[in-house]
Amino acid sequence: MESDSPNAQSPLDADTATSSDRHYAAHLERSRRVWDRWSDWYGMSERDFEPIREAAIDRLDLEAGDRVLDVGCGPGVNFAYIREQIGADGLLVAVDYSPGMVENARARVDEHGWENVEVHRGDATTVDFDERFDAATATLSLGVMPDARRTLENVHRLLRPDSPLAVVDVRPAPSGPVRLLNPLIWRFFRWYANWNPDNDVVESLRAVFEECELVETSLAGTSYTAICRTAGPRDDDR
Repeated sequence: MESDSPNAQSPLDADTATSSDRHYAAHLERSRRVWDRWSDWYGMSERDFEPIREAAIDRLDLEAGDRVLDVGCGPGVNFAYIREQIGADGLLVAVDYSPGMVENARARVDEHGWENVEVHRGDATTVDFDERFDAATATLSLGVMPDARRTLENVHRLLRPDSPLAVVDVRPAPSGPVRLLNPLIWRFFRWYANWNPDNDVVESLRAVFEECELVETSLAGTSYTAICRTAGPRDDDR
């Protein structure tokens, strides 16, 4: 399916915009420009983080027939691995704001003939769907968004009870001597990915989800995997 996100609201209404609204819209637009720029040069990031991303997806314990939401999907680097686990009867719905990334993700879907993968262009804080999901993933996406907390609140709403979210992301070094390099790390993240220093993704995860745990860190703590879960009990009706 190739469409802009259903029921998504505009991030900025010029007549009622507050300073916070304008800051949000400016960051969203910068992210679009940055990720459009990198949309054809994502191969190195795809290869380097592939083992970390796949290990995070394994922790979702996906089953055949599951509905999965991929938030900030980029060029679709998670698609093949998720499809292996949900099978032809499952559904993968992916969202990204960058037109360049969405174009490449849709090209990947078309190349493989994946009929059960939908790619939508939309703002992850407002995107909406008619049915909720059994699991979600956000890999290297939350930290660059204008408002990780609002994104996570929307993802939480879109998940069924007792459903997991797998997050892979980066941050400045939280402790140890590598913290001395944080100003350089921050500048690199900002240049490369429009990383948003106003986001505290880990704190937002813990504030929004009933269960949340950092299950793995690497690169002196600058890369991490978190697994979170909505409150149960699970409704088995799909």
